[in-house]
Formats: sequence, structure tokens, C-alpha cells
Amino acid sequence: MLKKLSLALLLLILSYCSFAQTNTISGVVKDTTENKFVHNAVVALLSQQDSILITFARTNAQGTYSLASVPHGKYIFMVMHPSFADYVEDKEIDATNSSQPMIAVTPKSKLLEAIIIQSGNPIRIKGDTTIYTADSFKVSANANVEELLKKMPGIQVDKNGTIKAMGETVEKVLVDGEEFFGDDPGMAVKNLRADAVKEVQVFQKKSDQAEFTGIDDGQSKQTINLKLKEDKKKGYFGKIDAAGGLQNDIADRYNTNFMFSSFKGKRKFSSFLLTGNTGQDGLSWQDMERYGSTGEMSMEMTDEGGMMFFSRGGDSDGEPYINTRDGYIKNINAGLQYSNKWNDTKTFNISPKFNSQLYDNNKLNFTQTRIGDSLLNENATTNSLVDRYNFKTNASYEIKIDSNNTLKLTLGANIYHTESDELRRANTTGAKGNLINTSNRKLATTSDREALNGTALFKHKFKKARRTLSLNASWNMLNNDMENYLQSDNQSFDNGVPVLNQQQNQLRDIEKQTTVFSSKLVYTEPLNKDFSLELGHEVSLNNGTNNQVTYTYSNTTGKYDVLVDSLTNNFDQRISIQKPSVKA
Repeated sequence: MLKKLSLALLLLILSYCSFAQTNTISGVVKDTTENKFVHNAVVALLSQQDSILITFARTNAQGTYSLASVPHGKYIFMVMHPSFADYVEDKEIDATNSSQPMIAVTPKSKLLEAIIIQSGNPIRIKGDTTIYTADSFKVSANANVEELLKKMPGIQVDKNGTIKAMGETVEKVLVDGEEFFGDDPGMAVKNLRADAVKEVQVFQKKSDQAEFTGIDDGQSKQTINLKLKEDKKKGYFGKIDAAGGLQNDIADRYNTNFMFSSFKGKRKFSSFLLTGNTGQDGLSWQDMERYGSTGEMSMEMTDEGGMMFFSRGGDSDGEPYINTRDGYIKNINAGLQYSNKWNDTKTFNISPKFNSQLYDNNKLNFTQTRIGDSLLNENATTNSLVDRYNFKTNASYEIKIDSNNTLKLTLGANIYHTESDELRRANTTGAKGNLINTSNRKLATTSDREALNGTALFKHKFKKARRTLSLNASWNMLNNDMENYLQSDNQSFDNGVPVLNQQQNQLRDIEKQTTVFSSKLVYTEPLNKDFSLELGHEVSLNNGTNNQVTYTYSNTTGKYDVLVDSLTNNFDQRISIQKPSVKA
């Protein structure tokens, strides 16, 4: 009994100690030269081990501060204010030092100029943003920004290039507040020189919708903004890949990639040219961000009034999918991207691209099927040839009319041409090798598609916080003209004797058009500090036609002029949707 009581007492003491290993520390910051308390100074604690920011507070009008629930340990203690020299010291927090001695700071105007320059004010906190002065951290000559970040307390870069700031993974790296050739965090830190950076700013960036409405949607991202020196806001970088190999039974393999990007101020320009016959049919998603564009991305308004972006992928606008891992493909890809921003109020982007593919594939298939006691063996060869090209152009223009109103226009035009031929030969035999069926089929298709789209997004913020109005309108049109020739010959056998023959020689002419117009109006009204009301209404109009006419070849006229009613149709489609919404 005594042992159990002693054990329980020991556990209680340990539990008390574990809960008591934090302190609330407080103190006063004072300007001793004028004998005044310093208001709005930042008092921060950083871990000595990895310089991660643990906690911080601001002094009130009486110069006092309080840092609650500080774990015992060793820290870097910092006091920062724009008008005073930084105060930095190593400090150990334990149960005996809850009340800190008065911190005396000196106005910068009282310091010698040489001392101010040498100090460099390496780290300061402004609101929710931690700011590093880049020149205060020494790196080797010609080092890139990645090496600079590794020197900064609170920022870590691992061997894979993943960046963490204040213990959180950095998802965005901006340059002067703008994306740098896409949203890949490694893009800027690996391609910009360290000596081009004036400041490194670390903060939580809210989503575009949250910044617009003022309603926090919890979608913030840890972000680094690189503020460049005025004389360093220009540069260029690129990538060249070339590979090849000699082959015996097939055409020699080769692949070349040429990519180039440049920037000057807010202007960015990229270009790429890819050629080869190894199966590469476009930029990788990483290179698409760097040298291509986000033109393959579409946008639509969500039910919450926000914007959702999604990729249309490789079969955009209904184009047939080609598996480049099968067969041989010869491709040419070329594209340009230009973007610029003027006076921080007007932004323009345009991205034209060209793609050409010649695809050749030969397949051998063996299929065995058991039906009851019978066994059927099919041997088939399929020869496919696809020759196609497309032109794609996407452009956007955004204007900030004033501090409360913005308008963004987006236009896209895609043109596709495809010619394909497929020849399939097959024979089916029984278990003893007796011939049961032969089949020959030839399919030839010519297709032309045009896809046009446009969107307009208007956003308005009222004087009252979180009261907003947004209107999104979009228009899409897809035209498809196709000619499909089918020739087939199927012969059945009974004990090796032909018994039934079926032949087809048809032309199918297809014309399709789809037009979709949609718009959505969203209004948000704050109800109190924590809740808002959202009213929305969406209108969608969908018009479509599908005309398909099938003809059989006439031996008499030598033309495809015999109508096949069962394979001919003419459809018209009209769909309208009204979708009101209320959310709180």
C-alpha cells in the first residue's frame, strides 16, 4: 500500500513539474535618452538551436510587454523598433526570471552613422511579416537565393529544395509581390542571384478570395517575397537538353529541348522549342510553369463565390488521347509567353503555342476465349497512323479600375486538325486450328475542331469591410467537323468452307456545335464580427446541335450517296439553369 501511495505521489509531482515548465515573462522597454516609454516595439524570442521564431508581442503605450506560456530553455531575445537600434541578447528562461529587467534602447538618430551601417538591421518584424535584410547575411560570390535563405535564422532548405520558414513549408515564393514564372517555390530561389535581393519577407498569404472579401477562409499559405534591388530587376536563364542514339531496326532516336526566359521589372518573356521522336509530347508540368504558361488551366466560379482552377489535360476540347508509351511519335512543340504589368494597375498575358505529332503504332494481339467446351483463338494485327497539329492561344487582361473595383478579361482560341488511319486484320481458329472467321477493317478519319472561350470577372468592394459584389460571365463554343470512312470485310467458315460474308463501305459525316454561356452574381454582407451572409445567383444557357449523316458506297454511281437512316440523326439541345444560393 505504501509503495502504491509513493508511486502515485511521484507521478503527481512529475505531472506538476511537466505542466509547470512554462513561464509568462514580462518587462518594460524604455528610451533612456528622453526618459520615455517605447510604444509598439516588437519583443521576440527565437530558438537558439535553429533560430525559429517562438513567440513575439508588441509593447503598449506604457512600454510594457508580456510573453505568455514560454517553455523553459535558451533563446535569442530581440527588441526591434523602426526608430531605435535593435537590442539582441542570449537569454535563458526558467522559473526564476518571470519579470525581466528594463530594456533600454537608443534612437538611431543618436547613434554614429558608421555603427548604423554596420548594424544593418538584419531582422525586423512588421505586423505579421518577418523581414530579413539580405546584405546582412554573408554568402559566397555568385551564390543563388537558395544559399542566402540557408543563412537566415528561422528558414531552412533541405537537400530536396523544400523551404521551411518558422517551421512551416513555404508554398509560394514571389518576386516583388508577383509570381516568378509560375508558382514553383524553387523557380526564383534557384535562378536569382543572392546579391540581387534587398529584402526577404516571410508572411502568411491569404487566398485571393479572402483578400477580396475580407473573410478569412483558412486557405492561407506560407509565403516568401523577394524584394529586389532597383538595379537588379532584370535577368535571364534557360535550359538546353539534347540526346540521341543510333538504332538498327527502327529510326534513330533523338530529343532536343531549347528553353529560354528573361525578365526586366514587371515584364517576363519565355519561349520553348521541343523536337524529338522518343515519346515526349510537351513540356513537363515544372517546365510548363517556367517556360510555358498556365494556358491549359480553366477557371470557373464556385458556389462560394470563389475561383476554381482546373487543368483540361492532354485531351482538351475533346481531342483523342494518344498513349505515347506505345508506338513511335515524332513531335514538334513551340510556344511563347509574354506578361507585363504597368503602374500596378494593368496586367497583360498572352501565350501562343504550336504542337505537331506524327504517331505510328503496330500491335500484335493474341486472345483466347472459352465458350462452353469450345476454345477460340484470335490473332490480330493493328496498324495505326495519326498525323495532327494544333494552334492554341490564351490571353488575359486585368485592370485595377480603382482601389475598390477590378476587371479581368480572358480569351482563348484553339484550332485542331487530325488525320488518322487504322488497319486491323484478324483471324479466329478453333482448338484444332480450323479456321472459323477472318476480319479486315480499315478506318480513316479527318477531323477539324475550333474551340473559342472568353470570361469576364468584375469585383467590387464597398466601403464597409467584407461587403463585396462579384460578377463572373463566361462564354464557350466548340465546333467539330468530322469525316469517318469505314471499310470492313468479315468472312465466316464452316469446316474450312466460306459460308457467310459481311461487307461494309460507309461514310459518316458529323457536324457538332456546342455553345455555353454562364454567369454568376455573388454579394456578401457582414452580419457581425464573425459571420457574413452570401447571396448568389447563377444562370447557365447551353445550346448544342449534333448532325450525323451516314452513307453507303454505291457501286452504280461510284459515290457515297445511299443514305443509312438507322445511322443518321439530327439533334438540337437547349438547356437553361437558374441556380440561386444563400449561405451564412
